[in-house]
Amino acid sequence: MDVDQAKGETYEEQHVHGVYEQIASHFSSTRYKPWPIIERFLKELPNGSIGLDIGCGNGKYLSVNPHIFILASDRSSNLATIAKRHHAPHSVIVADLLHLPHPPHAFDFAISIAVVHHLSTPARRVEALESILQTLRPGGKALITVWALEQESSRRGWSEGDDQDVMVPWVMRGSKKGAAAAGRGGGSGRSGEDRVFNRYYHLYRKGELERDVESAGGEVVEGGWERDNWWVVARPRASTVPLID
Repeated sequence: MDVDQAKGETYEEQHVHGVYEQIASHFSSTRYKPWPIIERFLKELPNGSIGLDIGCGNGKYLSVNPHIFILASDRSSNLATIAKRHHAPHSVIVADLLHLPHPPHAFDFAISIAVVHHLSTPARRVEALESILQTLRPGGKALITVWALEQESSRRGWSEGDDQDVMVPWVMRGSKKGAAAAGRGGGSGRSGEDRVFNRYYHLYRKGELERDVESAGGEVVEGGWERDNWWVVARPRASTVPLID
């Protein structure tokens, strides 16, 4: 492993993986409604399709289409546990995006929603996309979304010219009950304090995701911008997928 790779892993462990382990339950409680573009992609798949949800979070997309089977994975064991509770008969495992345990060229589809932007170097982001594309059989396709730099109309307000590598706070509000108890001398007050966890994001600018997909050996079938995210449907280039008799 080279120095940059090792630094990237260490940085992401601290500013991505470790954070999601701590906020998993609270994060899950805010993630329950499927996005239309992802719902459409899953519902348009042929019945009997078998695919992957890479970085599945709490598994909210597993129940969108009952006529397909999804093997889901997340780097956070706490989020994977939550996904397992609610979304049988699909399977959920703990796995790293850069070290997926799946056989290559075996799946009809994959989705990876708001995941690749957590990789902290250009090389690791391209490697992540390559890892996703390598799971697909000939004719398979992947839907990938990342946060956009162009968010002028959102509450975040990022725009062209802003830093693309940012720390985004996740705030867990303290308990009023805990704060009241502390005020009466009944506790330390920790449960009444807000807790802030900063997560690393790379904000993709227009055209950047498409270029990374091409660098990863893929080609973009369609793409666009929705809800402050860039998205693409991509497939491996024919030259990167072995012929299957």
